Amino acid sequence: MQPLAERMRPKSLDDYIGQQHLVGEGSVLRRMIDTKHVSSFILWGPPGVGKTTLAQIIASKLEVPFYTLSAVTSGVKDVRDVIDKAKNNRFFSSQSPILFIDEIHRFSKSQQDSLLGAVEKGVVILIGATTENPSFEIIRPLLSRCQLFVLKSLEKDDLLSLLHRAIEQDVLLKEKNIILRDTDAILRCAGGDARKLLNILELVVEAEDNIPVVITDEKVVERIQQDPLAYDKDGEMHYDIISAFIKSIRGSDPDGALYWLARMVEGGEDPAFIARRLVISAAEDIGLANPNALLLANAAFDAVMKIGWPEGRIPLAEVTVYLAASPKSNSAYEGINAAMEVVHKTGNLPVPLHLRNAPTKLMKQLGYGDNYKYAHDYKEHFIEQQFLPDEVKTQRLWYAQDNPSEIKLKERMIHLWGDKFKNKKQ
Repeated sequence: MQPLAERMRPKSLDDYIGQQHLVGEGSVLRRMIDTKHVSSFILWGPPGVGKTTLAQIIASKLEVPFYTLSAVTSGVKDVRDVIDKAKNNRFFSSQSPILFIDEIHRFSKSQQDSLLGAVEKGVVILIGATTENPSFEIIRPLLSRCQLFVLKSLEKDDLLSLLHRAIEQDVLLKEKNIILRDTDAILRCAGGDARKLLNILELVVEAEDNIPVVITDEKVVERIQQDPLAYDKDGEMHYDIISAFIKSIRGSDPDGALYWLARMVEGGEDPAFIARRLVISAAEDIGLANPNALLLANAAFDAVMKIGWPEGRIPLAEVTVYLAASPKSNSAYEGINAAMEVVHKTGNLPVPLHLRNAPTKLMKQLGYGDNYKYAHDYKEHFIEQQFLPDEVKTQRLWYAQDNPSEIKLKERMIHLWGDKFKNKKQ
């Protein structure tokens, strides 16, 4: 008998739970499916949110051949074999066959390169699924040929709906007379992952000999604690522990950060994933309070890529302690967010003429670059002039925070700009 998660896999969009921003009425992906004009795309989201299921539903809806490859076990030859089959099967349908690649972020550059021609010529419609940021893991030429759709962790109501559906509709569970007395623990342990939710439900039910089966928070916690696979580097624990790790760094607790680092190391976490998150934390949480943090985090990333496990844990530990013990600032993080909000509200405002580039005679005649003052020609390499569009010229975006490094930066800005940088963030 198939596992519960497989038995409950939806066969149509009507049964599909969650991701209404993608498959709800009027959404971009839903229109593509309904009109049967589907182009290649990447599905990015955490585990157990319906990436594989959505690809299968689309293939069924389009009535086209559906090929699937796992990036873990497939090589370049496997990719070429599938593409050859897709070319031969094209005669049976006006729509290209679908090639679904699970964990596409694990494909090497050469494997991804082998897909480019087939995707560009429309030999196959590529649907890739990834839990990692495609910007880091997928080559730019392939990413530029695909649309990107982001899937979200399932909400509480989505999980409850799936839970009740499984109990009421599954051929085995509906015979068990299951009573859901508590749901907090199972929802918390599932962490927005539908597959994890169903696996936990199946685990608890199979451990019960009594009829009816009464599910309580205590029973769920007991069964999960007994589960030797409590750390699943591809499941919700992956996200919970990296969250605890980053929050320990942000909270300036080296002991807590090292503990969660050790949990990830012992659990077989991808060292590149840990190193990448340390680089992000150095920029987001330490920032200008200690600019050396980003340099050290990036150096640790390089070191881990060169030496691998188990020695890679040492530079990771070094930078973990350094980041946790460093002063903290998110002023750059808040500054770019504030700037993006202004851009979203005001759109593509024109660049002031004096800031424009003037590589041609016509542009110079039109006033491009006129009255621009070259800072290096002036005392202290500074001259006051306008660097924002007219419509937002008084907008403040970056505010120094209260740490020695940024206090020095603020003092310099006040020295150069006067009162403009004296006011505090409202």
